[in-house]
Amino acid sequence: MEKREPTEFEQRVYDATCRIPKGKVTTYKLLAAEIGCGSSQAVGQALKRNPFAPEVPCHRVLRTDLSIGGFYGQTQGREILRKKKMLADEGVELDGHGRVARDLVFEY
Repeated sequence: MEKREPTEFEQRVYDATCRIPKGKVTTYKLLAAEIGCGSSQAVGQALKRNPFAPEVPCHRVLRTDLSIGGFYGQTQGREILRKKKMLADEGVELDGHGRVARDLVFEY
């Protein structure tokens, strides 16, 4: 696969993602609002193509219900386990329902 430069939209997504502090998370919806985008899915697609991970910490972006969501285009399996481990290594734990505590949400 040929490497390409991120689009202007993708770069806005990555820049906003880099502002999420270690030990905090945000949601696709909050990130979309921060960059003036009406589509959480578009943000998710940009993060799916993130060539700068883990420097651009896309593992810190969750679904609106604060569940894990996807990671590298996957919604289950090895990549989701890796996302959970990356979050746990930063002190972000999931509750018994697979969600992150609301007080860990970074709001721009």
